[in-house]
Amino acid sequence: MRAIHVPNGRHTRRRTMGVVAASAILLVGLWSRPLLRAADTLPGQLADDAFWKLIDDFSEPGGVFQSENFLSNENGFQAVIPRLVQTVRPDGVYMGVGPEQNFTYIAAIRPKIAFIVDIRHQNMIEHMMYRALFELSPNRVEFLARLFSRKRPSGMDDSSTVDELIGAYARMPSDEGAFKKTLQDMKDLLLKKHGFPLTGDDEAALEHVYSVFHEFGPGLNYNSRAGGRIGRGGGMPDYAELMTASDRQGQKRSYLASEANYRVIRDLERRNLIVPLTGDFGGDKALRAVARYLNDHNATVSAFYLSNVERYLFQVTGNQNGGWRNFYENVAALPLDSSSTFIRSVSGGVRGGSFGMRLPNVIASMQETLAGVNDGTIRTYDDVFAISR
Repeated sequence: MRAIHVPNGRHTRRRTMGVVAASAILLVGLWSRPLLRAADTLPGQLADDAFWKLIDDFSEPGGVFQSENFLSNENGFQAVIPRLVQTVRPDGVYMGVGPEQNFTYIAAIRPKIAFIVDIRHQNMIEHMMYRALFELSPNRVEFLARLFSRKRPSGMDDSSTVDELIGAYARMPSDEGAFKKTLQDMKDLLLKKHGFPLTGDDEAALEHVYSVFHEFGPGLNYNSRAGGRIGRGGGMPDYAELMTASDRQGQKRSYLASEANYRVIRDLERRNLIVPLTGDFGGDKALRAVARYLNDHNATVSAFYLSNVERYLFQVTGNQNGGWRNFYENVAALPLDSSSTFIRSVSGGVRGGSFGMRLPNVIASMQETLAGVNDGTIRTYDDVFAISR
């Protein structure tokens, strides 16, 4: 395994592990030098062509996954937010994977820019759907009407709680006319107003994703699909449950919990500062491209939401591309400091047991994780939780 450079605020560490034949001798060396970072030069807004160029240039060919993941299945994802906001620096860079749960983390830590990297190209298209819906909708009431293609319930306004909003839309029937109008409005905005060169397949994927939201409404869950619902058991939370969830202190922190949270995401979306990419965490392009961009702009990663992707990376044998070693080498290329934080899901897999067990997410230092990989204390998926809290 190649040495991984571990940035550490004012110093950069490099630990090297050498394995010699069967008698494996571990050689760990420490190297450091002063690291001075200039003020970041991240743009306050990306022009439409610059936004699409990042997507096009940084993305990799799409891969496959076991489900379509229209939304999160982690109902404990808000538990870490109080500690997260105390740990990370605001105005940094957010990175993540998957669909809507990223919005809640972004609303909490308020980065300057966010990159969402997912191996499923459809996830990028879903984020383009959200990109359009946020721009079309000045407030939560209108956003939910468009997201689920329902008529706006009477009595709902900016002062309505998220429980009131979700409850009201859950009682509204789906509206075919609203679905067709919003779908056309989204296509007009993305293709005509902004000139994003979506392909015919992209447009078909957009319609497919939106049709699922139209069909299931706030009852949409991880296993919902157009034409029927599969796997409703196992404790899978639906959109309504995720948006009305709270942290351990009972505070609701979803991106729809308040108009203030909603406006954070809408503002970033309208400025093209939530950038969805198609990419493999263990691949050789997407994360490296983001790393170069951030280093060029003297920017630092504040938080990186992983869900349980590491679980699948550790299943890749040897040093094949796409495995965990490649992933951590990609992470090591990112500009980090002592506050840079991983957010992990422990639902399912080694730690969480079956998917029926919904456990709170955990956080960990990105630098400590890289150091653990270098010194050999991290060799399995279970090992990453030894330094998580």
